[in-house]
Parts: sequence; C-alpha cells; structure tokens
Amino acid sequence: MRGASAFLGFLLLGAVSQPPAFAAPAPPQQIVDRIVARIEDDIITLSEVRELAAYQQLIDGRVESDDRLLSELIEQWVINNEATSSYFPAPAASEVDREAARIESRFPSQQAYRERLAALGLSQEAVRRMVTREIYLARYLDYKFRPSVQVSDDDIAKYYREELVPPLTAKGEKIPTLDSVSDQIREVLVQRGIDDRAASWLDQTKSRLKIENEAAAKTPSPVPSNSSTVAQP
Repeated sequence: MRGASAFLGFLLLGAVSQPPAFAAPAPPQQIVDRIVARIEDDIITLSEVRELAAYQQLIDGRVESDDRLLSELIEQWVINNEATSSYFPAPAASEVDREAARIESRFPSQQAYRERLAALGLSQEAVRRMVTREIYLARYLDYKFRPSVQVSDDDIAKYYREELVPPLTAKGEKIPTLDSVSDQIREVLVQRGIDDRAASWLDQTKSRLKIENEAAAKTPSPVPSNSSTVAQP
C-alpha cells in the first residue's frame, strides 16, 4: 500500500552508447529497480519491498519473508486506496514527530541511530514517511471497524480467567483484580476484533482486485548480520 505521496517505481535501465574501439568496455546494463506486482493500474516495486524490509529491521530487528513483505505492501495499498478515496485525514505532523522521536530514543545516541539508518540504507525522511503511513492506515482501520466491535462483560471475564491469570500465576506474580484491569482488557479485545474484521475485509477486497505477482521479490538482507549497532530496549 502506498501513502498519499506514494513512491512510484519505474524500471530504470542503464543505457550507454557504443564506445570507440580504443575505449574500455562499457559496464553491462543493470536494472536498478523492477516491478514485482501490479494492482489494478498501479505497481509495487522491488525498492518498496526492500525499504519495508529495512524498516522492519530497524523496528523489530528481524525481517519477514519476501512473500509476506509483498503481501503486506498489497494490503497497505488496499487500505490506503480506500482511505484516500474517502478523504480520510492525514495524521498531524506532531504525531509523526512523536513516533519518529520514540524510534530514535531506542538507540543509545543520535549518532548510533544515524549509523543504523545508514547501514540499513534508510533516510530519516523515509522513516518519517513510513511512520506517517503506519499511523494513517491504523487509524483508518480503527475508524472503519471499531464501531462494529462489541465486547461484553462475559468476554472480559473470560479473557481475565483464561488468558491473563494463568501466565501470571505460572510466573508467581501478583494477580490484579478484574475490576482494576477490565478497561485494559476491553481495549485488547476491541483491537483483536478490529484485526479480525480487517483481515476478513482485506481477503474479500483482494479477491475482487486484479493483482498480478510479476516475480518473487528477492530481498537480500538490508544490513550485515554482524552489525554492532543495535537498538536498546
């Protein structure tokens, strides 16, 4: 999926003219980007897949499979297409600033953060763009599906009894009262309902779209495995 200021990819071919006989051979043509999927009249490029992989590495320290990265970009496209068509408002710059600052704060210093970005091939502008997109899409899904999610007191009690208490008991930790955590449990269950409805909607919507997978997206690891700069928890 792409934000309102979507980055369009093109096939860029290095074209060189025939050199004189005495000149050194020209380097072979290289494809610096390629189309990996088509959605309706739009495209997803290999550079977008690689950028998402680098962003995941920055945030989570790991990268999903190539197929999952491409699937996620397709889902982002679907959500963004509907959100922008309905004129859903973009997040405020202050929200993006806070989230971008939170990401940077996970590193021991600003220099360490910049070095990590450089190792991943990401710019600070790219991070802000992807943060903006994440906030925008998550907020649209919340707007679209939250009203339809109903959580009963019985649902909250069941979650408390079956999902909250057992792991705390196993760790020997103090068990909070149901009343003290009911609001938090309600929100967890609402978010779960939003996720379930969004997944179903995405499957149905994608089945109606013309989506062509041009080729498997090959995404080499965006950062060396022996990189010494890591985010701090």
